[in-house]
Amino acid sequence: MSDYFECTKVGVEFLEQTKNVFVAEEIIKATPEKIFEVFEDAHSWTVWAMPIQKVEWTSPKPYGVGTTRSVHMMGDMTGYEEFVEWERGKRMAFTFIGCSKKATEKFIEDYRVTDLGDGSCKVEWHMAMETRGFSRHLMFLTRPLMRFANRRMFRKFKQYTEAYAADLTGSHPGS
Repeated sequence: MSDYFECTKVGVEFLEQTKNVFVAEEIIKATPEKIFEVFEDAHSWTVWAMPIQKVEWTSPKPYGVGTTRSVHMMGDMTGYEEFVEWERGKRMAFTFIGCSKKATEKFIEDYRVTDLGDGSCKVEWHMAMETRGFSRHLMFLTRPLMRFANRRMFRKFKQYTEAYAADLTGSHPGS
């Protein structure tokens, strides 16, 4: 088993409490239901979110507030997540409750889906974090890189989700 370091569990209010917030948004040609099918599919995260190598849901469906999962990332890092918001088709947010690397103190991702009524949605991705130890002194350097990387990843999310939504066979692109 890898190391486990507790993280400070946070809610969406943390997005207003730190300067380390990264936002990306896209208009996606997909319904809220299709977008959440992609969110719930463990494999899809490995396609559009570059650092993610494997996602394991550790709670059964139906997912909701309190659901947990483990996300295995590059650099032999695993994030242990708990969902703090879940309104299927509209919003989901998760926080790290633990991490295999000591550098993460607080972490949250918040996904907001707004149905535009024409078969498309505006999807916003808010990510916020605080690190501990030496890493906290480097955040001012990494913020611009994080903003760029998140926007790039979210464009991949848009492409993947639109391809998934357009696939009438029901199979997942990239599977």
